[in-house]
Amino acid sequence: MKRIALLGSTGSIGRQTLDVVRWHPEEFQVHALVAARPSPVFDAQVNEFHPRLACLTTAEGSDRLIGIVCDSDIDLVVVATSGTVGFRPTIAALNAGKPVALANKETLIMAGHLVTEAASASGAPLLPIDSEHSAIWQCLQGEQPYAERVQRLLLTASGGAFRDRPVESLEGVTPAEALQHPTWSMGPKITIDSATLVNKGLEVIEAHWLFGLPFDGIDVIIHHQSVVHSLVEFVDGSVKAQLGIPDMRLPIQYALAHPRRLAAPADRLDLAAIGKLTFESVDRRKYPGLDLAYAAGRDGGTYPTVLNAANEEAVALFLAHGLGFTRIADVISAALQAHHACAHPSLEQVVEADAWARDFSRRWVSGR
Repeated sequence: MKRIALLGSTGSIGRQTLDVVRWHPEEFQVHALVAARPSPVFDAQVNEFHPRLACLTTAEGSDRLIGIVCDSDIDLVVVATSGTVGFRPTIAALNAGKPVALANKETLIMAGHLVTEAASASGAPLLPIDSEHSAIWQCLQGEQPYAERVQRLLLTASGGAFRDRPVESLEGVTPAEALQHPTWSMGPKITIDSATLVNKGLEVIEAHWLFGLPFDGIDVIIHHQSVVHSLVEFVDGSVKAQLGIPDMRLPIQYALAHPRRLAAPADRLDLAAIGKLTFESVDRRKYPGLDLAYAAGRDGGTYPTVLNAANEEAVALFLAHGLGFTRIADVISAALQAHHACAHPSLEQVVEADAWARDFSRRWVSGR
């Protein structure tokens, strides 16, 4: 039985992780639960799973989290937090040799070099939870070494709420319109990121760190049905794809159970009912945020940190009706151009760059 520390238990990924535990109580035990703040949801989780350790990050801070993930009784750490709170616990867990199932984008985008260095030094596995990265990971089973066998990775994207609208019609779209995702049910921020395709740019950076491929070997393709979660093209021209219903509990379970594959009481994929799977190239004029993410990833250092922070501030302003939808990419571009990057930043320098980018983005918007 695997004893799990779950960081971010009350968020969407955290709640679905606990669904997987409910599916397989003989396989997984919740040893530690961590949430950001008090809530009835967290109280209910503690009462149901009776973890030996439970804490709130707002009350106890990162030192307490590091102590939890390094606990000798923990077999697997699931990092489902948002923001920078997951940085230090992730690196501490990897340094302690603990496998980490990672759903926190910021950790790899902002500190990918530090995370992969820690995993490499200890030999602890870094297990992706995002559906796209889980799909690539599954396709790559038995295909090491990647550099000799893989030609490119193809991340699929739904295209978001405006995929069928011309770019000229996006100037005055509202937050309510942008939140109408065609296939997934997600939180507001990630739904807006899907509409701008910045989310896919962030995933490109994550894929670079997870699988060690150069950015020229990672592509994005629009796939309306959200059934093919990603693909891998090999040097002989063969392509593997991972398909499944859009249910995040499946990639979560794959990470938790690895290297085993467990049964799941989830709906099954019915290709005959779907009828067809369609794909198309990304319209770079409609989705300028994607190229900004590629540029930040290639430049490296603290540029991905600035990309992520500026995007978060711009999306928050858009949702609050303080910024136009098409201006989100303008904010990101301005922040990247104004930033003086650190080439190989420490964790403290990453946090400083994050704060700088947020302040710059707010000031840039208010100045216009």
